Amino acid sequence: MNYLLSPLILGRILILSAATMLPALIVSFYFGDGAHMAFIDSMAALLLAGTVLILLFRKKKLVTSPRESFVAVALCWIAISLFGALPPFLSGAIPNYIDALFEITAGFTTTGATILQSVENLPASILFWRSFTQWIGGMGVLLLTLAVLPAGARNAYNLVRSESTDLSSERIVPRIRRSSGIICAIYFALTLLETAMLLLCRLNLYDAVLHALATAGTGGFSDRNLSIGAFGSASVEFTVSVFMILFSVSFGLYYAVVTRKFRRISKNTELRVFLGLIVISTVLITGDLLYHRVFPTFLETVRHAFFQVSSLISSTAFSSTDYNLWPEFSRLLLIGLMAVGGCAGSTAGGLKIIRVVMLCKSAFREIKKIVHPRSVSVVNINGEPVQDKALTGALHFFVIYILVIVVAMLLVSLNNMGFDTTFSSVLACISNTGPGFGIVGPASNYSGFSVLSKLVLLATMMTGRLEIYPILMLVVPASWRKA
Repeated sequence: MNYLLSPLILGRILILSAATMLPALIVSFYFGDGAHMAFIDSMAALLLAGTVLILLFRKKKLVTSPRESFVAVALCWIAISLFGALPPFLSGAIPNYIDALFEITAGFTTTGATILQSVENLPASILFWRSFTQWIGGMGVLLLTLAVLPAGARNAYNLVRSESTDLSSERIVPRIRRSSGIICAIYFALTLLETAMLLLCRLNLYDAVLHALATAGTGGFSDRNLSIGAFGSASVEFTVSVFMILFSVSFGLYYAVVTRKFRRISKNTELRVFLGLIVISTVLITGDLLYHRVFPTFLETVRHAFFQVSSLISSTAFSSTDYNLWPEFSRLLLIGLMAVGGCAGSTAGGLKIIRVVMLCKSAFREIKKIVHPRSVSVVNINGEPVQDKALTGALHFFVIYILVIVVAMLLVSLNNMGFDTTFSSVLACISNTGPGFGIVGPASNYSGFSVLSKLVLLATMMTGRLEIYPILMLVVPASWRKA
């Protein structure tokens, strides 16, 4: 393990993180909300820390191995969360630092879990910073830094691979830096498009930008206590629903659209399963809600069912209504969608559709082998055979994923809040969804948890966002041994 590489990478990311606070500082000056000094002080702290690290380690060549990249990525995400919590803490908006850290970590990890009992009385710049952290986190902090890292393609690949395990077979372009630029451009363009659509839905510019940022990162932070439901607008809900789905689709497919390789889209197994789940789940929940007469009309029932399905499967967790009060069948189905999540290579959280498909097909293959021992069966994804190594990797990830949930649940259960709340809070955090069920439903928050539980859930958010391995590398002794 080369201990000197991480501080150099971290230093450059801290300096870039200072620049990301500039839009929130401008918002603070524009609204005159009095939070500007908190951002100025935080930016100064980031610049100072980043500059010191760069000066101390500037002579070190930045050549990273996968192991070093995993550790560097984990440290960078932890650091930006620690510094990112300073503005709400220093401004007094969130006077407890652990609460501020929980809130901002939920932002950067695009989780959307909140400890705030009311958001509408917070400074406009702090609310903007919450949503902006989700936009940054959705894109990937390290994706933004590739342009400033003086490293070769191999180093860039190791860093990006460490931040997000993309199981999609859709390679955008051969050069990772060019790929990153294209991803950023598509991400930015979709965010602008949603902002424009929300303006057409008669939201003001501030609300349109804030909710577009939160949707792009599939994070779900809102400046309204009732979330999207506060607007009471079917057009707003439909627009946000569509964009939650769009941001949950692999960005590799968007490049295929740009290059007119439409055959890749039509053959994409993950996309078909993802859209199929949305349609089927919407139909089933609509039927359940109609049977129990939850809403007065058919159109209103479909409207809320489609919105919440799109919201939970994308891990955004905006709410148009309190789905915690829905019938048990609908609630369980939503929990399942929360666990599965969106597509690999998107901003959505969860296990990812492609992993679930691989695990299911692998299981069916084993059953077929038992029935027909001499048969030769191959798992196909996108019309191509999948190597056993990839199937084993998906299985290992799933096992570790479940183990993390079990351990986190045991620790959070010390709060004695009931199984519904304990399970859904852990699942919502590791799947980067945020709101769950029970006490942490869409009409509630995480403020009632103890400091220990908040720290556990905070770590769970980070573990889910980085897809487990980078965080585990920090606690595995072998990661710190010299190669």
